[in-house]
Amino acid sequence: MDITPFLNRSLEIPLYQQLYQFFKKTMHEGRIQKGVKLPSKRLLAAQLSISQTTVERAYEQLAAEGYIVSRPRSGWFADYDGSDFVQMKMPGMPAMKLEAEDTKQIIDFHYGNVDSARFPFSAWRKSMVGSLDQYGHLLYQPGDVLGELELRGLIAEYLYQSRGVRCVPEQVVIGAGSPVLMHLLCQIFGPDRSIGFEDPGSSRSRTIFEAGHMKILPVPVDKEGIRVQELQKAQPDLVYVTPSHQFPLGTVMTINRRMQLLRWAAEKGAFIIEDDYDGEFRYSGQPIPSLQGLDRHGRVIYMGTFSKSLLPSMRISYLILPPSLLEKGRGIASLYKQTVSRHSQLALAEFIQKGEWQKHMNRMRKLYQKKRSVLLEALQSELGSQVQIRGENSGLHILLDVDTPFSEKELIERASRHGVKMYPASPFYQQEPPAATVLLGFAGVPEDDIRSGISKLKAAWKR
Repeated sequence: MDITPFLNRSLEIPLYQQLYQFFKKTMHEGRIQKGVKLPSKRLLAAQLSISQTTVERAYEQLAAEGYIVSRPRSGWFADYDGSDFVQMKMPGMPAMKLEAEDTKQIIDFHYGNVDSARFPFSAWRKSMVGSLDQYGHLLYQPGDVLGELELRGLIAEYLYQSRGVRCVPEQVVIGAGSPVLMHLLCQIFGPDRSIGFEDPGSSRSRTIFEAGHMKILPVPVDKEGIRVQELQKAQPDLVYVTPSHQFPLGTVMTINRRMQLLRWAAEKGAFIIEDDYDGEFRYSGQPIPSLQGLDRHGRVIYMGTFSKSLLPSMRISYLILPPSLLEKGRGIASLYKQTVSRHSQLALAEFIQKGEWQKHMNRMRKLYQKKRSVLLEALQSELGSQVQIRGENSGLHILLDVDTPFSEKELIERASRHGVKMYPASPFYQQEPPAATVLLGFAGVPEDDIRSGISKLKAAWKR
């Protein structure tokens, strides 16, 4: 019997809790009998495209309540006799049917997902334990408001070697995800400041700055990057850009446009927020040097994250403040204390020092390059001239312009009826959104599902 659960990522209920409730309900219904062996954590994580930590949390809760037991060197087994069970419904949880059509996996091309099944959990666990052994005596006290100096030093060193970022550890600020750091910037600059924003650009980042009471000024983007001439007309106090991999178009800002932007910022006395959200993943040529590394006037605020290279759930990001903003930045940060636990920061520092992060990065870069090739081949084979691909040379998503009589909404709805989840491009535009363009993230999708998903799209979008 297939007992693979269906997880609904659109629910507010955490995935581990859905998994726990699924197995609990299935055992109560007698569909999993006492003594039946459950899938291994690694296998189930791979099948569901979730982390082993998620499976482990679900299994630990089931074990704590006596539903399952672990047998050394054998695995996990059901330990509940459901013969006396009276049918009940789990509170707050929709019914999970086991019929074949309901257990069918939705192929989700979300642009924010990563391949969590490949996370080096064993190496990370060793770093967690190792950091406890080395720094355990520090965990009783609050750390530096900007973050642990050990991690900040490693970040500064890595950024200089890989991205040409010039900074000292004292300029690095650690935060629980990029949104937290963007909110910190809103506090540093204060309300009613105008910010030039790429159009199209990240709708989430735009919303965060709006929530911080900043005035958003949309600035068009062309194949070279943000149009500095339009920026000069708008004259904002600061500007937000994604120069190494423009979101969502995937283009790279040219050196000429970079120098124009830096000159404008120096002359205007404005600041540039450079969001390098997935700069580690480039599939042709060398990594793109940072805008910050070219800056000689202290006008660039550089942002980066470990969400793409490790796991989004870790919530560890960082920014590099120019010297002129350090005093005010530290003052604002002191109000928040530190939003990432000392243990998580020190474990990551240990993980990096031991070379595990770089090894993981090298593996994932090769894996994502392969998945990208599979996706491009499938698109060419199945959809051919019906689609135009943009942004395929780097990052973890592509933009797909579809030659079709269907609207963007109709394309997504048709795909959904065939078991494929797509995402619209229009929310990223403030002016003149495209008629039929969608985003496809490929990092979190197994290779076979990439092929199958594109084949389903061919059927879904047939005229």
